[in-house]
Amino acid sequence: MSSIYSSTAMLPSFPSSSSRSSSSLTPRANMSSTSNQPDAPTVLGFGGVSVDLLATVASFPKPDDKIRSTSMKVQGGGNAGNALTCAARLGLNARLISKVANDAQGRGALEELQADGVDVSFFVVSEEGNSPFTYVIVDNQTKTRTCIHTPGSPPMIPDDLKSSTLVSALKGVSLAYFDVRLHETALVIAHEEVSDIKSHIQANRRSIPILIDAERLREGLDEFLHLSDYVVCSAKLPQAWSNAPTVPSALVSMLLRLPKVKFVIVTLGSDGCMMLERSIAEDSQAEEMDVDNMVEQLKQKIDSVKSGPTCVPSDITILQAKGVGTICGRLFLGKAEKIPELELVDTTGAGDAFIGAILYGSHQLSSIGSSDRSSTSLGYPADAFFKLEAPSYHNGSVRGRKLGPGFRVCLFFLFYFIGFFWIDIVLLVPF
Repeated sequence: MSSIYSSTAMLPSFPSSSSRSSSSLTPRANMSSTSNQPDAPTVLGFGGVSVDLLATVASFPKPDDKIRSTSMKVQGGGNAGNALTCAARLGLNARLISKVANDAQGRGALEELQADGVDVSFFVVSEEGNSPFTYVIVDNQTKTRTCIHTPGSPPMIPDDLKSSTLVSALKGVSLAYFDVRLHETALVIAHEEVSDIKSHIQANRRSIPILIDAERLREGLDEFLHLSDYVVCSAKLPQAWSNAPTVPSALVSMLLRLPKVKFVIVTLGSDGCMMLERSIAEDSQAEEMDVDNMVEQLKQKIDSVKSGPTCVPSDITILQAKGVGTICGRLFLGKAEKIPELELVDTTGAGDAFIGAILYGSHQLSSIGSSDRSSTSLGYPADAFFKLEAPSYHNGSVRGRKLGPGFRVCLFFLFYFIGFFWIDIVLLVPF
């Protein structure tokens, strides 16, 4: 999303001491988005939307330092907002539920999301309080960012959403995405309301698959993990959640403890990512192998291939993790594109863009049923990348963020990645 107002006009208003007011649940006609593609699948997202105040500095300040920023930007942000914007720019019908206040920040975030093709008609808009905002310090030296988040006020609660509103929001949805924020209300949708409502809105009574962004340990995460079909997590989350000694063994632990989950992906920054996919039918002839040794073998294969983004899969194997157990499945190791330092801006929103690409990739998997399974290139990643850039394109950004190189890593890796195993996870989203 591009900057649409000055930083002076966008300085956040802090929470008022006045009592909580009721929130508007009526779909706002002037905020409803038209579909990007009439026949495209619909993805419903629920989670964080905020206004980001990004200050770029030469290097991160030391305690008690006073420094000057080299640039200042005010842009839309939030995990769910970024991911759904990416999905919408790639051509999906993206529908988002979140909460903002009726202030300059909230109105601006809604307008910016709508301009990118995201349906915001199911947002909750409070007439009082403040919209969520985040101070982001972008370190130009290390190309990293530090976020200081201030939640919105009043917070979103389950009573903000009526059953009739949820029925409308879930109509025609093929995949639900949660960033595990606003967890009390999110769990109403994921656990209780979806279970009660889906039979009314789905003629064949099929369930709606759930994909979650497990960014870090937070309240409500365990419940979401047990409800989810697919999990994408940050580098530290698997070990933090499972207490396993290594990332590969942690992925084995997650699939053993979460029998509903079909695959887990862990993003590894500049090192790419790793995925463990559960085998639907255990192969009695499959070889048994230590999962850490398998990763080392895949790394050797990756080191022998070209420098571009590449994915190397294992065969279906009985993977053993010492002290954890065994699981039958396939391991995938992805190598990220090496971005020249002069092209690298920062990592703000890169993980959200990666998830947006996965949401889009799930649709592509269902539309290439005649493709050659052995293909390592699906033939359309370049078109998809330029399609993402085209709407309201500013400096290679996703929602105003300078993510051209970083997102290119995520998107191109994703399409190499799914080329190896699309036929096995075609059930990801039954479009």
